Amino acid sequence: MREMDSTSRLRASSQWLLGLGFLVALVAMVIRFSITNQHERIWKVEELAMHNGTDEGLPILLGILGSVFDVTKGRSHYGPGGGYHHFAGRDASRAFISGNFTGDGLIDSLHGLSSLEVKGVVDWRKFYFERYIYVGKLVGRYYDGQGNPTKYLKGVEAKAKRGAQLEEKQKIEEAKIPSCNSKWSQEEGGEVWCETGYPRLVKRPVDIARTGSVSQRCACFKEDELGQPGLEVYKGCDYLSKLCSL
Repeated sequence: MREMDSTSRLRASSQWLLGLGFLVALVAMVIRFSITNQHERIWKVEELAMHNGTDEGLPILLGILGSVFDVTKGRSHYGPGGGYHHFAGRDASRAFISGNFTGDGLIDSLHGLSSLEVKGVVDWRKFYFERYIYVGKLVGRYYDGQGNPTKYLKGVEAKAKRGAQLEEKQKIEEAKIPSCNSKWSQEEGGEVWCETGYPRLVKRPVDIARTGSVSQRCACFKEDELGQPGLEVYKGCDYLSKLCSL
């Protein structure tokens, strides 16, 4: 009889512990859901402007492509006097890639930017998702009053995808022709050289999509490839020299 009582008590205790564990898990889920809902909300422009770091009682927020992030842990950078303070309290998406931190440059429009530049802004948004706390969506260019993405945001993301494809294409093409070795020092200046082949400046046409202009890179070409159009010998360098001074 005593053995049966002991078994019953053990079973009841186990059931109580299981019930307690379930209750703890449920409470944790509710708290997590509550915190998530508290953090992720719809913001208005004037609300975001209040979180520019000048009021130490408020978190510092910034927007990029309509996504709002709490960057308070980076107060030394985003607070007054910080190098990135111009981003606080606003969505200045364009400035992340343009580098224009004046009033006219601190805007959310990406109009006129190339696909690779737009991809750069999208990459910055990814950086903030990885490093800071996402707190919601900003009503305006990228999200409507219900938090739904606008056609403009969908267009930006599609353009960024095209930029990523162009970037990958450039990497594949450039991998076919190895880049030059290079070094530079203040005393001796710069040098480029090829272990195999001859250094030539070659245009990077994909950069038209990146910057609107064509840049060049140094690549190593075999002797039977030197006659193709578009290759430029470094100024002051012999035609068949493997090393050129800059």
